[in-house]
Amino acid sequence: MYVFRSLLVAVCAALVILVPRPAVAAIDIPEERALADFFDAAMTDGLTAGHVPGAVVSVVGGGKMLFSKGYGLADVENRRPFDPGTSMVRIASITKLFTWTAVMQQVEQGKLDLKADVNRYLTAFRIPATYPRPITLQDLMDHTAGFEDRTIGVGARSKDDVPPLGNYLAGNMPARVRPPGEVSAYSNYGAALAGYIVSRVSGQPYDQYVRDHILGPLAMRHSTAAEPVPAPLATDLARSYDYEGGAYRRKPFVFDNLAPDGSISATANDMAHFMIAHLREGRFGDQRILDGPTARLMHRRTFAADPRIDGYAHGFKEQTLNGHRVIMHDGGWEGFQSALLLVPDADLGLFVSTNGLGGADAFTKIIPAFFDRFLPGKRAVPDGGASVMPVEGFYKLTRSAESSIEKVVALTDSTSLRVEGGKLSFRGSTWSPLGPGLYQQNGGTQRLALVAGGSGVAYVATDGPAYQRVPWWDTPPVNVVIVLLFAVTALTAVLGLPVAAVVRRVKKRPVPRVWRAGRVLTGLAAAVGLVFVVLFTLVLTGDTSILYGVPTNVQVLLVLPLLVLALTVAAIAATVRAWRRAGVLARGHQVVVLAGLLALLWFCGHWNLLGWHL
Repeated sequence: MYVFRSLLVAVCAALVILVPRPAVAAIDIPEERALADFFDAAMTDGLTAGHVPGAVVSVVGGGKMLFSKGYGLADVENRRPFDPGTSMVRIASITKLFTWTAVMQQVEQGKLDLKADVNRYLTAFRIPATYPRPITLQDLMDHTAGFEDRTIGVGARSKDDVPPLGNYLAGNMPARVRPPGEVSAYSNYGAALAGYIVSRVSGQPYDQYVRDHILGPLAMRHSTAAEPVPAPLATDLARSYDYEGGAYRRKPFVFDNLAPDGSISATANDMAHFMIAHLREGRFGDQRILDGPTARLMHRRTFAADPRIDGYAHGFKEQTLNGHRVIMHDGGWEGFQSALLLVPDADLGLFVSTNGLGGADAFTKIIPAFFDRFLPGKRAVPDGGASVMPVEGFYKLTRSAESSIEKVVALTDSTSLRVEGGKLSFRGSTWSPLGPGLYQQNGGTQRLALVAGGSGVAYVATDGPAYQRVPWWDTPPVNVVIVLLFAVTALTAVLGLPVAAVVRRVKKRPVPRVWRAGRVLTGLAAAVGLVFVVLFTLVLTGDTSILYGVPTNVQVLLVLPLLVLALTVAAIAATVRAWRRAGVLARGHQVVVLAGLLALLWFCGHWNLLGWHL
């Protein structure tokens, strides 16, 4: 099933080191020639290895652009090369940094309060009071609002298919699944809600607000938050691709129903202006997008599950790379893969974007190599922190669905945590103790902190995503056993019906009509259930996209669990009526098969597959 491709996990795994803010040596601003030599070599190797058509990069430092260059093709069909000044890339979730900047502008003007209930700024709809503490704008910026994650229907094929932002937010509100402020769970909905609030208090649609208050002052003339890209800029939009069967397959333009979370298209040179403004405390040339105190505030840490691991700074994701505190964001959408990293202590910024899915793999080598070359530093061992004992079991991403059919994806993503000789085994790695409740990835660079949630849930927070422990009935082994038990009992019913019919004919043994009907209904329910399990497994493990909504074939497939339910109820009723008129073995087998059917129905109901939870 479709999910947003996030570079964050890949970049974190390749880059993160041990502490938030260790001391580092002074760094000289890189020279243009050195940057050119580095990127010319790194991009050539990275794009070839990842089967990526092209890339674009810009580096800023000391209040100016140090280097920018395009590599490869922005448009494969027309052989159009990447140009950092004119080739526009879809920066996807890096758009959120513009949204958070807009929020801080409104805070600066006194129109928004980061600590206020977001419902203060909403009139057309309200966020339900699921928990005692309301959701605040700060929670949205830190991705700690406690929303579930929903992906179904976030994209649209045309502008006409995109509803007004407020209507979409009201009609597609995710469930609140944990108290706000407890743990981070990346939320596109939360960012879009913040952008909508900016529109509400400013009186301008999101794209116009960004144009007038950020893009305009920063002279970002080849950038836009509008979809589709305005006609004067449309010819400069780079195309994105997937690589299949030895050839590039162009990906279509996808409209974002949650525009403030990812709608901006920009050039590398324009993104350099944005980076300079944030590194210069809100100033670009003689223009300002934030006052100095507000810009400095925006870059301060606002949330971390544990103070010894990386967290958030008013929407920026923190990373600690080679001893430097980095505030960054990444984004992936329709094949584009992009990352923006600011290093305040070195007054340096990097933006890089590729137009192929393999760009994520390229980044895991290019970005750490960039830091090793231009921003060396030493690791330090953190101290302090709370001592939380590890809780063994299965954990799923906190960024997961609960109320839709997407919930079942957690079964394929869950991973076990085991304690082995004082070390942890988690997500394919061994983690050694580094401090109370803190672990270091062996052979890697990530850290892992154990967190006890106020809601009684055990969490594992890493320098990238966070995970929460699931109850035993949500674990993959238990659910695999349930499905297998159903499958085995169902097969005995499906295969046993014709065998039993032959035996009855040979022995001329009369069978009550009602009992026979119950057996037939049970066999039919078992057959339908088997068909559903096989087909849904193919859907779950295949390349089914829910970007534009749940496909028709999947919706049709969801008829089968309801048919199983109806047949099972009818079979139980017939079995009860004729119970005393059947033999002991027949009754025992019937009970076993019906139990298997009820287990399947529990599975379908628990994972939102019984009915249309879309």
